[in-house]
Amino acid sequence: MLNIYGIKNCDTMKKAFRWLDEHQVEYQFHDYKKEGVNAELAATWVAKLGWEAVINKRGTTWRKLTDDVKENMNESNAVALMLEQPSVIKRPLIVKNDDVYLGFNAEQYTQTLL
Repeated sequence: MLNIYGIKNCDTMKKAFRWLDEHQVEYQFHDYKKEGVNAELAATWVAKLGWEAVINKRGTTWRKLTDDVKENMNESNAVALMLEQPSVIKRPLIVKNDDVYLGFNAEQYTQTLL
């Protein structure tokens, strides 16, 4: 079984849920809004993928940050930001075994999740 992290009403999350359900892939959903993110998970994701990949710079949460915060972003600051404002994490984030996947890509899902 895999774990999928995100926000339930996000359009990209809905695409991922639909794909997973259509392909009968079992998953456990972790809603950032209800459950938040723990520091160990956030640090693992940043270590595996880099903070630049995990942080959604196109989202509203990132755009609302001050220029000073954006300019001084690094691994530890990114983890702290993810804990404080989990909506800044790119969605969906899927963990299968030790692998971490970001975003929705049907072709990638077919190759890696089935």
